[in-house]
Amino acid sequence: MFGPFVHNIDPIIFSIAGVHVWWYGMSFTLGFLNAHIFVRRNRVRLGLSLAQVYDLTLLMASGILLGGRLLVVFNNEWSFYREYPELIAAIWVGGFATHGLILGGAVAVIIFCKIYRVPFRPLLDVLAISAAIILAFGRVGNFIDGQIYGSLTDVPWGVKFPNVEGFRHPVVLYDGIKNILLVPFLLWLRRWNLPPGRIAAIFVIAYAGLRIPIDIFRDYPITMWGVPTGQMLNILMLATGVIALVINARRFRSYKPDTHPEQIEYGEPKISVRKFGFAALVLLPLMIPSDATRDVPFTYGKRHAGLEHSWIYPPIQDDLMRTAETPRGR
Repeated sequence: MFGPFVHNIDPIIFSIAGVHVWWYGMSFTLGFLNAHIFVRRNRVRLGLSLAQVYDLTLLMASGILLGGRLLVVFNNEWSFYREYPELIAAIWVGGFATHGLILGGAVAVIIFCKIYRVPFRPLLDVLAISAAIILAFGRVGNFIDGQIYGSLTDVPWGVKFPNVEGFRHPVVLYDGIKNILLVPFLLWLRRWNLPPGRIAAIFVIAYAGLRIPIDIFRDYPITMWGVPTGQMLNILMLATGVIALVINARRFRSYKPDTHPEQIEYGEPKISVRKFGFAALVLLPLMIPSDATRDVPFTYGKRHAGLEHSWIYPPIQDDLMRTAETPRGR
């Protein structure tokens, strides 16, 4: 963008039999595919079989979706969902939080490592690089969605977002650029043969620490303990990363990298069922329209002709307005 930009991007890619495929949901799909390919390329050095790669990405994708959804439902939008619990599982009305995605994915990886007795630190280091790419995809999806915006501005690259007055900072693009720049930084760190777990800790610190100044330009509608919700989660995440880095430094004070790591090869069980499961988890997010719960036809009807209320898109705008804690984004 080389000048003020009026945002009127259609959030829907295409439709099949009344089911819409959303750009925001596509960011999840691309992220999961990226994670699977990245782990698959590194599986020998991690000592993983191909079947275990599928199990890992299945668990991780499930953890990401569950973590992101639960944080929205029980922290950000509970005032709405406590009255409409039947919509908690309705991801097609939106509602996923970035910090919950990261936490859910990390928990899923730890569970995988416990099940298969795989060292979790080297695996987290590899997945930190993939996570930065996934989060960059997500911010592009957020921008196309058009529901997360920054404070009013007169900078030349300001954006006139839908349903809000004035030109605003495109904060999700700032965050997306930050996320993609973390990738070469993390790849550079990997060349130094750091102790296992060090890259993951640095990623957490860099992600949260750099997001704090970006989120100063963010228009947050809700707070946590008197601080904008996202900023408080950034602070908690930053503190977690610092603690992890200190523990890692103490644990590996005299660390010497193994220049000839043992390569493990496993016999491969049938993975056809795993492939179908992974395909389902890759396709499922395509139904997700937004980061927060929406009355989809009300919110996006002007940008995509033909959106109508139905069983899949219930008329909930009045209920969302009535529950004052409903946020505009994560």
